[in-house]
Amino acid sequence: MAQQAYDLIRERILRGQLPFGASISRRQLSEELGMSTLPISEALQRLQMEALVETVPRVGTLVRIPTAQDVRGFYVVREALESQAARLFAERATPADREELLRAADQLDAAYQACSESSGATEQQLFDLRDLHMRFHLRLAECSQCPFLYEAIEKNQILIFNWFFDRLFGYPGLPADWHSALAHVLTQNSPEEADRAMRRHVSWRMEELLVRLEPYFSLSGQRLAKEG
Repeated sequence: MAQQAYDLIRERILRGQLPFGASISRRQLSEELGMSTLPISEALQRLQMEALVETVPRVGTLVRIPTAQDVRGFYVVREALESQAARLFAERATPADREELLRAADQLDAAYQACSESSGATEQQLFDLRDLHMRFHLRLAECSQCPFLYEAIEKNQILIFNWFFDRLFGYPGLPADWHSALAHVLTQNSPEEADRAMRRHVSWRMEELLVRLEPYFSLSGQRLAKEG
């Protein structure tokens, strides 16, 4: 039941149905899901560990408003984890793994292209696109043959701000063959080149994201000042 509650709350956050700063009612969720508040609390505790929600004294549980430090930290952690996954993939992936990654990259780029060519991507299209994107990166990590690294990437929600970026500011668009070009480098058996390619891939648009999230950083700072 805790997993069910976790999946529901997380999906609503990712879809933007629970935006930054939104209040989350344990009682309301309990009534909606037909379960006690205990599994709801367990789910929220897990989401809090993943920095998606926070508990504010005298206010309750809210969808967490990220700070500039959060975003920079997210990029630092993601770069460290994914660049290591890229190195290990280049060293250890089987020929079948490499072919699968190339196909998945082409599929992902085609999905991005389809969204960019549509007059207005729907919420479901963007959600499916981001799900496909996350599965691409997690499959890459899985093929590194290091379960601990895969779990760290999955646990730390390293792609979470990509979802937020799309929900808040619309479909961003990507360079042509963005993931196909990355996959081509990763399949060339060069850990050093794979590392560099992944670092470039991860750090792209970080500064733009920081600028566009500035209004939310201000809201977070104002709230902290009031609590102080």
